Amino acid sequence: MKANTALLRDWLRETRGLDLADYEALRRWSVADVNGFWLALWEHFGLQSPTPFGAALADAHMPGARWFDGAQLNYAAVLARHADAAAKAGVPALVFRNEHLQAQGLSVEVGWPELVDQAAALAATLRDLGVQRGDRVAAHLPNIPQALVGLLACASLGAIWSLTAPDMGVATVRDRFRQIEPKVLIAVDGAVYGGKANDRRETVRELLQQLPSVRSLLWVPYLQQCGIDSSPAFETGGWPGRVLAWDAALATPGRVAPGPVPFDHPLWIVYSSGTTGLPKPIVHGHGGVVLEMLKLQRFHLDLSPSFGGGGGATTERFHWYSSAGWVMWNLQVSALLLGTTVCLYDGHPSFPRADELWRYASDTGVTFLGAGAAYYAACLKAGLAPGRTLDLSRLRTLGSTGSPLSPEAYRWGWEQVRADLWWAVISGGTDIASAFLGGTPELPTVPGEMQARCLGADVQAWDVAGRELHDAVGELVCVQPMPSMPVFFWNDVEGKRYRDSYFDVYPGVWRHGDWLRITPSGSAIVYGRSDATLNRHGHRLGTAELYNVVEAHPQVLDSLVVDIEFLGKPSFMPLFVVLRDGVTLDAALEADLKRRIREGLSPRFVPDAVVQVAEVPRTLTGKKQELPVKKLMLGRPAAEVVNKDACANPGAFDWYVAYARAHLGPGGSAA
Repeated sequence: MKANTALLRDWLRETRGLDLADYEALRRWSVADVNGFWLALWEHFGLQSPTPFGAALADAHMPGARWFDGAQLNYAAVLARHADAAAKAGVPALVFRNEHLQAQGLSVEVGWPELVDQAAALAATLRDLGVQRGDRVAAHLPNIPQALVGLLACASLGAIWSLTAPDMGVATVRDRFRQIEPKVLIAVDGAVYGGKANDRRETVRELLQQLPSVRSLLWVPYLQQCGIDSSPAFETGGWPGRVLAWDAALATPGRVAPGPVPFDHPLWIVYSSGTTGLPKPIVHGHGGVVLEMLKLQRFHLDLSPSFGGGGGATTERFHWYSSAGWVMWNLQVSALLLGTTVCLYDGHPSFPRADELWRYASDTGVTFLGAGAAYYAACLKAGLAPGRTLDLSRLRTLGSTGSPLSPEAYRWGWEQVRADLWWAVISGGTDIASAFLGGTPELPTVPGEMQARCLGADVQAWDVAGRELHDAVGELVCVQPMPSMPVFFWNDVEGKRYRDSYFDVYPGVWRHGDWLRITPSGSAIVYGRSDATLNRHGHRLGTAELYNVVEAHPQVLDSLVVDIEFLGKPSFMPLFVVLRDGVTLDAALEADLKRRIREGLSPRFVPDAVVQVAEVPRTLTGKKQELPVKKLMLGRPAAEVVNKDACANPGAFDWYVAYARAHLGPGGSAA
């Protein structure tokens, strides 16, 4: 059976007369003729615009590239076009389980017509609540069908969707949503993870008080669905806005179908953190997301529609394990754009049994299972062998992202899951809602490497002078625009924060913040983050957010955190704290700091170690020297990473050099 990239080459030969011998020839053409490539994809996926347009890429300058000027479409409409064919084939849109359903061996299936109708009903309710094109709707939800319905309803109206997960603390959620001033908040009463109920009602009450723009609350009594007694009503605590239950919101007699919007009209706001200031509210547009997701799902994850052209069903079922706070949630549900059935799981992947996610995949007939690289590393460490104990005969692909996947994890998949599995390992990010690096089954797989640069992604490795490197480690850059690059950052005056985030080092060229090597065969190896962003199993957080929580402790004067990640080594994140005179770090204080991080941010960002230090190294302008400390932890000589002339306290580095030597092994792994 041909890979979908090979089928694309056949189609291009028939429709364009292009003779592209292999994947690399296809990739080279995709970046040599950017305009022709994206126009071809528009046609290949059968996209339609009610208004005429000319070139795919009208202006190639970055930032600010202009795509498909004059074209209109709608994310929700592209998805809904599959409803009739899928219904005739008897194929569901969603297959959902949470821990409660999993324990009973039950699934909730949502059909395509039902999904489209629920989105249309919710869109009518949002319209009645005053939501108009361009308004923001914020959601505090787990990975459940209601989150997808909310996204589709907003898209239908031309409103802008923004989602956070219930494991985030009040301050973390507030700092995201306050920037975008949502008119409506959709929230759950709580969630269940690892068998423990997490009641979020007080969190929602606090959010309502701290988000003055919110006028209405849509309330999802999810704890009831998880088998936990809970009142479906919500006590507002005196908040004067309107509260509407989810079922009532869907019971409206009205319906709103998706209306066309300009290609770059905002679809959603996602968040990626820098090292200073509030999280970056990244705006992606309808058209860019649709094209990039279709490209990624079809050609780099090798997915197909879950129904045949003649109305018959296929076995395609796609699952990517993710929380609602990770951009992989967006990627997961966007497989519906292709017509692929999506399998959602809300719960702990290893509770109550270590192989619980594999059991879910077996029970629901998953054909593609994706997860963060850390999950596969944990399976390897736990000695799991799901292929020997479960029926995984329908599973043909494992996907991985979030951090580098070690060669040992590749081999574990082949030995303990299925020998003929294809590893679909990708690397991209929240920033582009897509991938720079990926692969295809028509290429060989080398453990520890991604197979290739993605189609339409003109990715290179550069040195500090902006020279392209070959078979050497450099900064991952993208030298030509991609449609899903951010339209803008919300409330970013004159685009300064956007430029500073990606174009400050190489003007006009996107610098992503990863270390990259392109091998002579064309495969790619990512060696971890080149900036100071914390990246815990695919979830990113700016260090400033962690400092806000840690330094609010009355005994902490200053702090510094670094996330040490290198190919094939466990992630290690130490937190260094400067305490008040006379205060010594003990077990109680360390536990209290970790508790504050767990509750105020997320359990994912609890440090691996808390270490008391005398001082935090800073620049002459007062900035914390995170990157030099990180490079020291990765084994780089101090002379190469520390410019003492730019340091306010250059002697502070001596302690960190000694700590790195004593506590870290080669390559940044904890000793």
